[in-house]
Amino acid sequence: MRQLILIFLLTFTLSAKSISPNEVYAQAMLISDQTHYLLDYYNVKHDHEGIIARTAVNTKLKQRNVWQMTYEIAIKINILRSYHDLPIVKPVNIAPELNLNPALVYEQTQRILTEIKIFQYRMGIKNKEFKVKKYTQKTPLDVFNLLRKISASLDELYQTKFTPSYVFGETMRVYDDLTTILEHLKIKDNTIPTSKNDKATPKDTFNISMRILQKIKKVQFSMGIESVDFSVFRKEDITPSDVLL
Repeated sequence: MRQLILIFLLTFTLSAKSISPNEVYAQAMLISDQTHYLLDYYNVKHDHEGIIARTAVNTKLKQRNVWQMTYEIAIKINILRSYHDLPIVKPVNIAPELNLNPALVYEQTQRILTEIKIFQYRMGIKNKEFKVKKYTQKTPLDVFNLLRKISASLDELYQTKFTPSYVFGETMRVYDDLTTILEHLKIKDNTIPTSKNDKATPKDTFNISMRILQKIKKVQFSMGIESVDFSVFRKEDITPSDVLL
């Protein structure tokens, strides 16, 4: 009996449908359509082409970077819920994976679409169904850029600024992960916290984040792990939302 169950589970696993970047892009486009629908509903002036020009990047990314954008969007949907006095739903998180299954990005888009529909229902906004379009030759970078555009569009939907508090919450997650790594390697943490800078700007925080990424890149290189070039994200006009990314 146990053997039959194992064979069934193995067969089910092998028959699971694979997800292509084209399918993920199509679902991300639905999120984009729903976001624009909300922007129109709330009469928010939206610079669609300008956002695309500001957010699009061209670099070699990993599936984990694409998934990270869906996580960022989930956080911003929570901010939107909070702004309208709705309860917060904790975003789905996953353990770090070097080679993330692309299907996880697809599944995350389904959660986002569901959360948007729930928000519309709670706010008494008539739901609008958008037709799923078919795309070809889309890459993970295409999906990333579309999701990044959606994230920037959500910033306009808040009708309030994206505060550094949200960035701080995610920074504490990074700190906890580093503490876990140091404990695992039996390395004593002798670092001394820097004094608080009350005049620090989002750009200052962003530049420090970029230095941290450079150090992570060196560690990855020493471990034979292929890294990602994040230098394309550098720019002059930095917002707290950019720091979260």
